[in-house]
Amino acid sequence: MREAILTATLAATTALTSLAGGVLTNTNQHIDFLRMVARGASTDIDAVYTNPAGTAFMADGWKLSLNVQSAYQTRTIASTFALYPEGTRNYKGNASAPILPSAYATYNHGHWGVSGFIGVVGGGGKCSFGSGLPVFDSQVMAAILAQSKGTVTPAMYSINTAMRGSQFIYGGQFGGVYRFTPGLSGYLGLRVNYFFGNYSGHVIAKLNNVDKTLADLELDCDQTGWGATPIIGIDYRYKGLTLAAKYEFITKLNIENDTKVNSDPDGALAEFKDGVNTPGDVPAYFAAAVGYAFTPRLRATVEYHFYDDKNAKMAGDKQKALKRGTNEVLAGVECDINKTFTVSAGGQKTIYGLADDFQQNTAFSCNSYSVGLGGAVHFSKKLTMNIGYFWTMYKKYTKDVPASATGGYNGTTLAGKEVMDRTNKVFGMGIDYKF
Repeated sequence: MREAILTATLAATTALTSLAGGVLTNTNQHIDFLRMVARGASTDIDAVYTNPAGTAFMADGWKLSLNVQSAYQTRTIASTFALYPEGTRNYKGNASAPILPSAYATYNHGHWGVSGFIGVVGGGGKCSFGSGLPVFDSQVMAAILAQSKGTVTPAMYSINTAMRGSQFIYGGQFGGVYRFTPGLSGYLGLRVNYFFGNYSGHVIAKLNNVDKTLADLELDCDQTGWGATPIIGIDYRYKGLTLAAKYEFITKLNIENDTKVNSDPDGALAEFKDGVNTPGDVPAYFAAAVGYAFTPRLRATVEYHFYDDKNAKMAGDKQKALKRGTNEVLAGVECDINKTFTVSAGGQKTIYGLADDFQQNTAFSCNSYSVGLGGAVHFSKKLTMNIGYFWTMYKKYTKDVPASATGGYNGTTLAGKEVMDRTNKVFGMGIDYKF
């Protein structure tokens, strides 16, 4: 019985670790994004990321920016499964990135300029599920039921599971911009990305009041990889109107395992054997924005993003299950109250091409809308401080899996249901300085 349980549970662990390595794209690289959201027509220093061609319209000389953000998320799964004595179990994961720094620099001279930034361009920070995940519990419980022919019931044993994961993509970008006419500029740049992740977890199943272990497995795996992202951009301005766009090409990432603990490196967990490579591409990303200055003190922007997730290769070809890529619509407004204070606010609607086969316990998404607000304090013509707060409201995703002799809920052949939800809150503060 123990071997069968291990086989089933190790298969669940394989799904856990491969899907926990899915790549996320972080667009909140500057505090100006947190406080206004739509920044695709910017000519402030955050344009290095949001509108790189717009940096051509900055004043000559050096500009620097330092930013720090704190992000906190929760991920919850309400799992309904026939073998749970209570019917529905609630699982909660806490994800945090208490310090997300980024730094920007630009230099302009006449018609040309150079710019760069470093920051965390992808990844979900650190997440832990202290009470495990449905994929663990359901697999183990179904295996015990099958191998014991129903003689060992859930009331006769206990399962201890836990999962922890972290993933970060650190990026360094450098590029050049040229102003062809008083109102038209173009940008060409490159971002180098370094991926680091760690995934660890365990499953222990024991009979109650009996010193007998039914399942005992553990995994601890680091993953690293790198890739390069070519970037192009264009910006056109006429009086108060700005039209801007950028395109980031797909980033091919091969992620290599550095495995410390692996219960079955030559079997179900062979994918995570030390030295094995798996794909984790960053999708191509297109952004287009329209900005308008109604007065010298009042500005607004509307923006569109598309992430080509379906053509970004993931471990296990998970991307093939998606219906399409991700669409985002953004809008923001900014007003200078006086020479010292600026206030701003904005919103963002995100719609994924989700499908049941894409959504997994360890990596799931939910359609959402987000709101950001904040302001800036201009201490002088050279020094500005930005403060922003950004939060996201998610639409729950329901995954209803029927019983099937060849599949079922987490491969158990039985029926099951999951309701997935998330929360997200980000606060940040930064300093911009012009020399």
